[in-house]
Amino acid sequence: MVDDLILKVRTSGESANPLLFVIMDGVGLYRGRKEGYDGNAFDQARTPNLDRLFRNAPVFLELKAHGRAVGLPTDSDMGNSEVGHNTLGAGRIFEQGAKLVNEAIDSGDMFISQAWKDLVERVKGGNGAFHLLGLVSDGNVHSHINHLLALIGRLREEGVPRVRIHALADGRDVEPVSFHRYISRLEDQLHQVNQDPSMDYSVASGGGRMRTTMDRYNADWSMVRRGWETHVLGVGRGFRSCSEAIEALRAERPEIIDQDLPPFVIVDSNGEPLGPINDGDSVVLFNFRGDRAIEISRALTEPQFTEFDRERFPEILFAGMMEYDGDLHIPPRFLVHPPAIDRTMSEYLVRNGVSQLAVAETQKFGHVTYFWNGNNSKQFDPDLEDWVEVPSDKTPFDQQPEMKAREVCQVVENALEEGTYRFIRVNFANGDMVGHTGSLEASIAAMEVVDECIGRLERAVDRVGGMMVVTADHGNLDMMLEIEKTTSNVKIDTNGRPVKKTSHTLSPVPWFLVGRGAENYRQNERLSQPGLGNVAATLLLLLGFEAPEEYLPPLVRFNPPEAESNGN
Repeated sequence: MVDDLILKVRTSGESANPLLFVIMDGVGLYRGRKEGYDGNAFDQARTPNLDRLFRNAPVFLELKAHGRAVGLPTDSDMGNSEVGHNTLGAGRIFEQGAKLVNEAIDSGDMFISQAWKDLVERVKGGNGAFHLLGLVSDGNVHSHINHLLALIGRLREEGVPRVRIHALADGRDVEPVSFHRYISRLEDQLHQVNQDPSMDYSVASGGGRMRTTMDRYNADWSMVRRGWETHVLGVGRGFRSCSEAIEALRAERPEIIDQDLPPFVIVDSNGEPLGPINDGDSVVLFNFRGDRAIEISRALTEPQFTEFDRERFPEILFAGMMEYDGDLHIPPRFLVHPPAIDRTMSEYLVRNGVSQLAVAETQKFGHVTYFWNGNNSKQFDPDLEDWVEVPSDKTPFDQQPEMKAREVCQVVENALEEGTYRFIRVNFANGDMVGHTGSLEASIAAMEVVDECIGRLERAVDRVGGMMVVTADHGNLDMMLEIEKTTSNVKIDTNGRPVKKTSHTLSPVPWFLVGRGAENYRQNERLSQPGLGNVAATLLLLLGFEAPEEYLPPLVRFNPPEAESNGN
């Protein structure tokens, strides 16, 4: 009902008009061992604007952006952009992909679902193979190897005779050069299964996640085409095993990290591909995160598909680990239901007549739209919501660390000057996308560009008399070198070089408030461990509304200086 989405207007306190909300994607505050640590791109960057704001902002806080604070299973789990934006936009914490999949596997609910039964039945008595496609690591951002091993174990129990794995290398949410360790675990399990002569389980293809299959937001369909050629057509450079492929590819390019490994195909003794996806097969994409799963899901399910020439379209039964786009129902069949996120901040605002603008470049456009809006790809009210996507370049991020930050900034500056929107949210992708490359130098440059844009936006907000909130969704470029857990020293590889860190971090993220009227707000001291889930209620408060009861409490309270002087 629309009526129960009407917010109460605050009876006291100034409200921001406009309110600008800035997300510095991947910019955390590393508070670990600092002396002698040279891997913090944030600390090494020249950031005069942020330095000044951290010193002088009326309110500055550090927020939890990982683990249970964003719905992940444990506080050892890094946050990520998907769950971060879900939590920012929803105003409370929902159980997220990894935890939902864990529960579905542990309870056995996944395997009694009709989708699973249909997939197994299709290949159990015939000549078809059961294919498992996804990211093989324990990064727990897009997937977890334990889920893959559990699926293999279940298929063995159910007597499925032929299983093929299409293994994508991570090196982004885990150590940059670690694929061999995960493949060793996988191959050990496959070897055990194959002790039964009726079973034929093997890796069929693979490649690095940033070279093949896992594109997102339509940024580079050639990645998906390479995945199609590798996994479906069985076309590509052949090796007798996945371990052999990894060893050979690294020997040829010692500097290569896992995410950039070229695609490869596993072949038999005659040089024929061991497991292309064919008519009559079943396929499960075991990634649980949606953004980098949608495009390959479309290619595997849509009869009318025009993004690239598939050459052939096998008649298969396909399921995702989860429904990756609940609005467009991609894919049509899935094994675990995603969290049902309702009553997001955007929906409340449009029902209360507040105009909104969301801006980001392609790499993070879905995060300030789809994920922010509770996994919905459409506006709640197109008359009150505008979305602007600035197309990302295809240049490697470490070669162009500024990405499209300045163009994104210009869009927001123009919108502030025009005065059309009461609430604007913007994402700067640099900290995350450049941080993932492992290049410290490029990440420092990326941070400096973000700082430049923060300064520009602060001045633009000041010109129109608004407020600005700046935060991040998780950490990344704050730790560019791996740390030994036992010693807290920088990890050194076998060649004596520091090990690059390309994954997210467990760091808290900054949150500060500036602008006209910001001096009238104070930290809400009742919050002992504030996190991203408290942000939506805060933004509603700043816009002049009382947050709904189901939201987590706001980070700040209205308490002007004169109230303090009167003892309030």
